[in-house]
Amino acid sequence: MSGSAATGTRSVVGADRGDGAFDLGRDEGAQLARAALALARRLAAGASLWCLAPEWPEHGRHLAVEFVHPVVVGKRAFPAISVTGSDAVGELRAAVRPGDALAVIAPAESGIALDAVRRAPAWGVDSWWIGAGVRPPRVAVDHLVWVHRADGTDDDDGGGGAGARHDGSLVLRYHVLWELTHVCCEHPGLLTESASCDDEAGTCITCGDDGHVGEVRAAAVDGLAAVRTARGTETVDTTLVGDVAPGDLVLVHAGTAIERIAASRG
Repeated sequence: MSGSAATGTRSVVGADRGDGAFDLGRDEGAQLARAALALARRLAAGASLWCLAPEWPEHGRHLAVEFVHPVVVGKRAFPAISVTGSDAVGELRAAVRPGDALAVIAPAESGIALDAVRRAPAWGVDSWWIGAGVRPPRVAVDHLVWVHRADGTDDDDGGGGAGARHDGSLVLRYHVLWELTHVCCEHPGLLTESASCDDEAGTCITCGDDGHVGEVRAAAVDGLAAVRTARGTETVDTTLVGDVAPGDLVLVHAGTAIERIAASRG
């Protein structure tokens, strides 16, 4: 990229706005590298990339264009779609397939972004979140890349990260993500995920099942409901959690809904 200069162990890219928003420190660089490798593996396996930026739609469109229409000669084009509109979560629910990728560019206060990310595991979709401001509450996002100041604190400008929308710091991060994803794709040996003993982490030693997120598809009848999970549609006993309605999120274990999961409906 133009405008790069090495400064010690950090790389400053672009014009420094004075609070370090353009700094990519060693830790953040490592996060972006891991995020890019994971995304490259998904795309190489045939995933579509769904880009969601409810408050900053221009960034969602920009990211989708980068992947679907690369400007560098010889770079591979990947299927990427920008999702906008008042019912973005509903559009995603209808269109995503297990194995797809969801890239969110949004502040932590985005109810739509939180709702989509929380539902992604039930859809069988991995998620990436690039944002600014105070970090989101604990949420099951697979890869989180956050704009931070030079001192490592969150870039909270009092406006939910609104400054990052225009100063180039978000663009820098998803451009690096795009470039590193292509670098990974140029090395086929990196694109196969090797099995490890960690694959069984979180599995119940009694029944061999793991707890996984499900999204209710239809109200329960006689205590049984159709629930969408990464494995497909399952018939789940909902007696323990009470009445459920379409769109509710539950934690499913051994064919039983054992806990409700809060979901923003913003």
